[in-house]
Amino acid sequence: MSVGYQVSSDHQLARLLQIGIVLEEVVEARAYHHHEELDEDALDEEIRALLSHAAEESADHRERLEAVVDRLEVDSVPFEEIEALVEAQYGQTKPEDFDGVLYDQLCNEETAYKFYDDVIEAIEASEAQFSIDREELVATLSAIRDEEAEGVEEVTRIMEDRE
Repeated sequence: MSVGYQVSSDHQLARLLQIGIVLEEVVEARAYHHHEELDEDALDEEIRALLSHAAEESADHRERLEAVVDRLEVDSVPFEEIEALVEAQYGQTKPEDFDGVLYDQLCNEETAYKFYDDVIEAIEASEAQFSIDREELVATLSAIRDEEAEGVEEVTRIMEDRE
């Protein structure tokens, strides 16, 4: 998703963060899907640990984003509206569309990384005043983005090791 503009209000910021929340739910659900749907032989211990960590990390990211949204002085955008936006942007692919668990996980991690990178860029380009501290907001989103970057690196390392 390319945010491609400045974030100009608490309402707009909340909407973007809610998209991030739903995106994290998608990543978590896909990790659980792979963990539950694939047979024991398809998932070795390293991949099992990767999927477990990805699901836990996504849950943590979702909670951190929810805490930020709760502090904004806005009414929440209905979940169904946000879910539709995420589905339109990210729902074209399903876990089984990828050639393997690792490719799907790499796509999920890269998508999340890019999303947070775009949101941070849009916030930094904005001169808007938010009802929460801008530095704290950017620090929170940067930490989440950095964790997604670590996920990309971890999946890439595992893929390279298996070639």
